[in-house]
Amino acid sequence: MKISIISGSHRQASQSEKVARFIQSVLESQKLCDATWLFKLAGNPLPLWDESIWEGNPDWQARLGPLSDQLASSDGFVVVAPEWHGQVPAGLKNFFLMWSKGELAHKPALIVTVSSADGGAYPVAELRMSSYKNNRICYLPEHVIVRNVERVLNDDPAQNNPDADGYFRERIRYALDILVEYAKALAQVRASGATDLSKFKNGM
Repeated sequence: MKISIISGSHRQASQSEKVARFIQSVLESQKLCDATWLFKLAGNPLPLWDESIWEGNPDWQARLGPLSDQLASSDGFVVVAPEWHGQVPAGLKNFFLMWSKGELAHKPALIVTVSSADGGAYPVAELRMSSYKNNRICYLPEHVIVRNVERVLNDDPAQNNPDADGYFRERIRYALDILVEYAKALAQVRASGATDLSKFKNGM
């Protein structure tokens, strides 16, 4: 089983990347899956989507091919999104426009949002509402909102609020256990053939 983590912040050395790397470390150290892959939008931005993707543009194929292979070989995803002005970053929304060949389809994803204060709920609602339609990613009913993120999940314990840090570490492990079980279950759904995308390529 392979779980891929998408760090949706454009910023270098972001708190979202810190959270994404922590999640990757839990997956690996606890042997919750066989392999992980971390994709960061920071320093690795994708150009804005345009219709030439559908027309077999070779530049797009060269750019997206390696990413498509990584996503297609994944059994589940963790999507880490900061809250910027009450929204998901534009680059992350753009990311979801790229995948219409089934790379994400009928695979479970855990939403993890990040806030420097007490926010983080708006990106959860936005991702659930508008990022899944054509790529058909399946968000879990469980999600995690990492609030006051600068004070948790740091390598140096002195930088952490002990109570909050312990809570988020436990809550993330709980959510990852659920993700793994969904990944097992949805693999059977895909294998059934019922999710064939050739007839109805786009969601409604």
